[in-house]
Amino acid sequence: MKTWKRNLIFGILFTLTAGSLAHFFYEWSGNNHFVGLFTPVNESVWEHMKLVFFPMLLYSVFFCLKNKKDVPCIGPALCFGILLGTSLIPILFFTYVKAIGRDIFILDLATFAISILAAYAAIYKLSPSCKLKPYGSLLCVLVGIYAACFFWFTYHPPEGLLFAEPTSAFFYGR
Repeated sequence: MKTWKRNLIFGILFTLTAGSLAHFFYEWSGNNHFVGLFTPVNESVWEHMKLVFFPMLLYSVFFCLKNKKDVPCIGPALCFGILLGTSLIPILFFTYVKAIGRDIFILDLATFAISILAAYAAIYKLSPSCKLKPYGSLLCVLVGIYAACFFWFTYHPPEGLLFAEPTSAFFYGR
């Protein structure tokens, strides 16, 4: 169980680091379309959700393989954590922007960190209890749907606030 907790802490650090670096991968790659499927291609909130989703998904594969014997219900908890952390990005961002009327870089960073911490806290709390085991398949399918949406919407974004650049008049309603 100690190893499991240590791996969980490492997951937080991995996701924070990989997600922070991923913000720049698309530009560093010379705007490579394949890299853009997994990293932000613009400054929209939707694209920034990838900063939590893909690093957590990558780490979850490792984490699940490494801890499956010690924590048999880890899979559904990891899927739930990925969905929670990813979904908190727009919830927290739009809440604070609505409250103060603009985005602030330090609050963007806090949104990112809080989303990751909440995701891993949920994994920590839910894994040993097996409460999510009956929903494991559904949670995995939802993670797959999120991934498919990220791939499709990267280069075919629909209209809407979630997909708008924060600097646009549409975003701030001006």
